[in-house]
Amino acid sequence: MRIRLAVSATVATAGALAVLTAAPAQAAEYDSALKVRGIQYDAPGRDSNSCSTGNTDEEYLTIENYSSSTTVNLKGYVVKDAAGNRFAFTATHYLQPGDHVKLRGGHGTDSDGSNVVYRDNCNFLWNNDRDTIYLYKPSGSRADVHSYTKSGSDPDGNGYITYHG
Repeated sequence: MRIRLAVSATVATAGALAVLTAAPAQAAEYDSALKVRGIQYDAPGRDSNSCSTGNTDEEYLTIENYSSSTTVNLKGYVVKDAAGNRFAFTATHYLQPGDHVKLRGGHGTDSDGSNVVYRDNCNFLWNNDRDTIYLYKPSGSRADVHSYTKSGSDPDGNGYITYHG
């Protein structure tokens, strides 16, 4: 992953918001190189969204470029949950074929070497019991979606679920 700019924000256009709120919550395959590889929806330890001592940075979503030949710029992609909480990649982040990025909660320095982008928000994005993960392309079309329940999707109970292998 190459990070060109380290700017994080959650600004979206009104048109994109309309597209984001009108989607059903069922898993399906979409024509997209970028897909959700996995989610640490339940951060280890006792949940605390304190910016100084909390564990929101231990909650993360991994997005992978499953293309064998196309580099994808994350700028304009949006990650959203069922309640409408969202993160928009506003900086230019290139994912080479087979590369991935971890979108973490909390504050930190976006890092090329660690393949990490921080949401710069200390609130948890994912629910511990059930939620839906949406990934939208810059055009507003859906790139990937997955619903989970702690009891049905996480048999070992470790708070991590893998998708797309």
